Amino acid sequence: MFRTVLFIVLLLLFFNAFLYVKQPEMVFYPTQNIEVTPKEWALAYDTIEIKLADKRKITGWYLPHPDAEKTLLFFHGNGGNISHRGNSLYIFHKLKFNVLIIDYPGYGESEGKPSEKGLYQSATAAWQYLVNNKKINPENIIIFGRSLGGAVAVDLASRVKAGGLILESTFSSVRDVVDTVFPVLSHFIYLRYSFNSYEKINKVVAPILVIHSPDDRVIPYQSGERLFNTASSEKVFLQIKGGHNDGFMQSIAPYMKSLRLFSQSL
Repeated sequence: MFRTVLFIVLLLLFFNAFLYVKQPEMVFYPTQNIEVTPKEWALAYDTIEIKLADKRKITGWYLPHPDAEKTLLFFHGNGGNISHRGNSLYIFHKLKFNVLIIDYPGYGESEGKPSEKGLYQSATAAWQYLVNNKKINPENIIIFGRSLGGAVAVDLASRVKAGGLILESTFSSVRDVVDTVFPVLSHFIYLRYSFNSYEKINKVVAPILVIHSPDDRVIPYQSGERLFNTASSEKVFLQIKGGHNDGFMQSIAPYMKSLRLFSQSL
């Protein structure tokens, strides 16, 4: 019995040590090559550089719209970089938003390596850029986060007073996702990242729009529902169809209508 217990303990320790080393590449999938720019999508834009508190530089695009009343601060998911978000940027332009999209450290041309702290620092710097450099009224800024970017958006929205918050295909916490996908094994896994939106969402005072698809096989629908149910501010839930990465395109008509109505209500 002792040998069996010892073997299980050692196996779990080895398993956790392996996962501890591998977790960064399991959470973050950055690419550095900027494949296209908004110019190829016939959209006006400026390339921007923002310095973080630790002096690292992050890069992004600011896409103005001549008739914009609202500005969207867009935090993308864990893969690729800003050059892979063309469909979203085109949709936001059609909805007459100004848009600021940034790459996190280690993504695109941004310096450093990705980390949970680094993503939060990037969000703060991007917010300050809009408020201080672009002189945009915080009440006219909508924070938007997709997938992993949703956790970044919630963290920022819990610390600033934005006009609104949109969360698409995101989760309540990393632990919640692991518990859903691996209900037994999760109790024995040490997580390096928390991205705990569940503990922060109640601090958000801005109106919230949550968008999720039951067909999502990456981020469980239940995790998005839990986040929505926990929020205490004014909120709306949009159920879409399609997978994690293409649901917004498969549900384009109700998707654009909901974004338009939400922004008009702010």
